[in-house]
Parts: sequence; structure tokens; C-alpha cells
Amino acid sequence: MMKNLLLGLIVTPVFALCYVNYHPAVEVRDVIGAKSFFEDEVKPDGAKPCFNGAYYRKVVSSKDVWLGIAGTVVLPKITFDKARRNDQKPGQFLDNPSIYMGGSMNEQETDVGMTWAVIRDEEGKVSAERKAFRPFFRRAGYPKTGQKDSWQDAPARKEFYWYPGEEVSMSLRIVAAGKLRFVVEGAGKRFEADFESDGYHMNGLGEFKRVNAIDQVRNEGKPAQPTKTHVENSTWKETKLFRLVDGKVVSVPMHKGRFTDMRCPDGKYFKITSNKKEEKIGAETISIYGDVR
Repeated sequence: MMKNLLLGLIVTPVFALCYVNYHPAVEVRDVIGAKSFFEDEVKPDGAKPCFNGAYYRKVVSSKDVWLGIAGTVVLPKITFDKARRNDQKPGQFLDNPSIYMGGSMNEQETDVGMTWAVIRDEEGKVSAERKAFRPFFRRAGYPKTGQKDSWQDAPARKEFYWYPGEEVSMSLRIVAAGKLRFVVEGAGKRFEADFESDGYHMNGLGEFKRVNAIDQVRNEGKPAQPTKTHVENSTWKETKLFRLVDGKVVSVPMHKGRFTDMRCPDGKYFKITSNKKEEKIGAETISIYGDVR
């Protein structure tokens, strides 16, 4: 997953992103009930193929006129497999947890969210170990306009570090033709950035997702490697999708009838719990085990 981008290793800020603070939001409001649908809404696929390289739980919307996705999540507890150390990066492991969102429109993929990453301390020293979740952004290229791939992360500063057990709200939304806004906020910290993605448009057909994963270093396209790494108790308290209705941005619950349920490479590696009330609002608790429990 994420093509092993390992953005936590990038500690020099790349300022192609436009960092913004507390930009006024377009009106967002809930308009339909927890098990309702828009009259013209496209239903999600019953199943989608898994891709090799990682352990991941994904929920993905239908391909429709969605504008984005938002959710609130408690970051997971991490236990690494001590036998799977990265021989090229002392102090790090071959498994790495991430919690992120993303979209696909006009065949342009984006991933944004949190990955377990190295940090820079107050004296400017970069840690050998990964020590915190940091926001990241990945955008695939868009050949029609010549837009290139981009792989970036938030500046390595303490106000952009989050830790297991902290609650954060994340969102990814189209705010103008070719422009996406990514926001992470929680535990007294906030990161917000606008970035260009030429394939995304206000009335375009696209799909949006959220993902919990154990990514694996140098394993792109290969079967997920056996591991004793556990990433436990990541609790999504809600998930919403955005849509433009009568000129206003509205949000609707990403309930169980509004997404394709993916557990890759096999459901046996996951413990996922939710009750009927939680299913109505896109809430669930996810644990991932590289060794079957």
C-alpha cells in the first residue's frame, strides 16, 4: 500500500504544498438519514480486488459525484515484530502502520493521512527510530496535463506529531477545480494544506476511501510478509462523504450500505467490531495482526 512511499523518512519540508491555517469552510451539513440514499446515488461495488504488498483494511465508496471524505479516529497502539528490523535503516522495522484517506478521479490517485515516522527534535537532530504519526500526501501524476507524481509530508515539527491513543479528525475534499484540501486536527494540533490534483473536479465522478494498514518496506507487488507486528484498537468514531447538493457542500454518513468492505490479503488478519448504531455512521474499531490470532 502507498507504494512503500515511507514518507516518514522525508524530514526536509517540501513547500510545493500551500500550507494554510483555519481557512473558512464551505457549509457542511447532514441532509439524509443514516440508512438513506440520494435518489440518484450510485451504490458501491460488492467486492474489489486486493493488491499485494501490505495488510490493510479499506472501505471505499461508489464511483459517483462525491467531493471527498472525513472521519474521526483514535490512533492505534503499535507492537512491532522485533525480528523484522530494517537492515538499511538502523532503529526501524520492515513493518510500518498508517491510517489514511484518499481518492481516485479521472484515474488520478491520491493518498493523505498519517504514517508512523521519524521526527526532528528541538536541537534539529533526526531520530533513528520512527516515533510519531506525521501527516503525508501522495499524488499520482495526471498525463493529460503533464502533472507529475508528488510525494510529500508535513514539516518535521512537534506541532505536526501525533501519538497512539490520540483522537484526530481527518478530511480530504475538493474545494475547486484541480484543488484538494487536506486537514488533520486533534489533541490541540492542526495541519491543513491545499494541493493541486488536476484530475479532480467539483462535478467529477470519483471514489473516496479510508484505510488502516501495516505497510511493508520494499515489498511492493509482493505477497504480504508474515509478521508478528500488531496494530490494535484504531477506533473510527464516524466517517462521512461530501457531495454538492443545490450549490452547497453537504455531508452524509458513510454507513455500511455506502462502501465496499475490503480486508486484504485475507479477513483472518483483522479483528473489526461495530454495533448497529456504529454501522449507521461509519464507525468501527480495527485491529490488524500479521500473525493470525
